[in-house]
Amino acid sequence: MKLRNIILLLIGFSSFAPAQEIRSEFNKEVKIQKKLSYILDIPKDVKSKIPLIVFLHGSGERGKDLEIVKNHSPFTYKSLIKEPVAILAPQCPENTWWDTDAIYFLIKEISEKYKIDKERIYLTGLSMGGWGTLKLAGEHPEMFAAVAAVCAPTDRVMWANIHNYKDLNIKLFHGGMDDIVLPENAFNFYQKLHPINPKAELTIFPNDNHNSWDSTYSDSALYEWMLSLRKIKN
Repeated sequence: MKLRNIILLLIGFSSFAPAQEIRSEFNKEVKIQKKLSYILDIPKDVKSKIPLIVFLHGSGERGKDLEIVKNHSPFTYKSLIKEPVAILAPQCPENTWWDTDAIYFLIKEISEKYKIDKERIYLTGLSMGGWGTLKLAGEHPEMFAAVAAVCAPTDRVMWANIHNYKDLNIKLFHGGMDDIVLPENAFNFYQKLHPINPKAELTIFPNDNHNSWDSTYSDSALYEWMLSLRKIKN
């Protein structure tokens, strides 16, 4: 080997400096802005605290037209609700799925700003909003007195954290003919849930396709069940 090549080889070896291992701690306040448009339907001149029903719409109502969030919802069946309630319906931005952190902070703000009974906050949603309902309920089960998820997709995170739902008053609704979100989503989630939460209920509407929200929200028994419950105090 020529002397020149040996020198270059030695230079190459010497260029690899020993690695250093740094152990430290990252500790910094990070501010994240959340933004959601919403409709709040609340009785005028309320003198006592009132219950709050939070409704999460499906994928078809995303965007900037707030009026459409009332489609297929408890707004349509307000006459079935036998006592004064507030109904909160945020709108999911276009081409996104529900940001449950944003919804959580919105509910907190509404419950502080208005005369809301914090022991009687109820959560429901359909399709994509059913997924958001289950996700938010699993993340903050302490917030809700009752939860109703309609034709909801489920995911592995919900399954992995199934014990978060063990104390919830929760009902699942699904259409037996649903070809958009298959009924297996409800069946399988319920089979996982029921052993740890025997009061959980699953209702299958055998002749309904994806529009099982009509059968769900047009039944006054849903609202009677919700409003009869208060948040479990730990």
